Amino acid sequence: MQKIVFLIISCFVIPLCLAQGTSNDQLIHTAKYASGEVVPYILTEINLQRPKYAVILMPGGNGNVSPYMQDGKLVFQLAGNFLIRSRDLFADSETIVVSTDSTGSAERVKAILDDLKTRYQNLDVYIIGTSKGTYSTMQLGLRMDGQVQGFVHTASMSSIGSYDTTKLMSRHLLVHHVQDGCSLTGYNGAKANHDKYGTTLISVDGGDSYGDPCLAQAYHGFKNIEKDVVSQIKVWIKQSN
Repeated sequence: MQKIVFLIISCFVIPLCLAQGTSNDQLIHTAKYASGEVVPYILTEINLQRPKYAVILMPGGNGNVSPYMQDGKLVFQLAGNFLIRSRDLFADSETIVVSTDSTGSAERVKAILDDLKTRYQNLDVYIIGTSKGTYSTMQLGLRMDGQVQGFVHTASMSSIGSYDTTKLMSRHLLVHHVQDGCSLTGYNGAKANHDKYGTTLISVDGGDSYGDPCLAQAYHGFKNIEKDVVSQIKVWIKQSN
């Protein structure tokens, strides 16, 4: 039993630990750069009936989901990351979910968006990052302003405090745990942004915290309150209509 517990924990703390997809996931390899290079991503659908929203999830850590097929099965990295482990919670009858590498490249994201357009019509797109993934959402928020409906910055880096959203066309949301103990992502950064620029802030409390305060099993990763946090994000997204 001790050996099994160790292996499970390792998948959360070792960035290169591989996890398998579920029956709700499929690997998509039809998104491409103009050069023809493939931009792989995981598409998650659950009881999809009338697609209206797409959320693109960008994890923290090294940011590399790096999905591929191995022995006929989908495998990928960063399965323990808050956003990636919560992808099923984001998916519903109106919402499709994309899990992909964190990036500040508008070209890479546009390749995914172009591919989605071949599958669905008139989606409202929201790009969501967490922890170091918010470097990507902050960059994309400037480079793709007005090209998608919004950006969500969760457990954001402290530099979010000076990220001016007042002149941006796309919507922006901050989500932060008030007890986030990571020195790089303290709650004060999100609170400062809210106070200075008026960006909507969802402050959450509760849950559990284990190990390194900067990893996904801590308050920083919204451990054991994922369902509530995702629900609040989805309410905000759907308030746009």
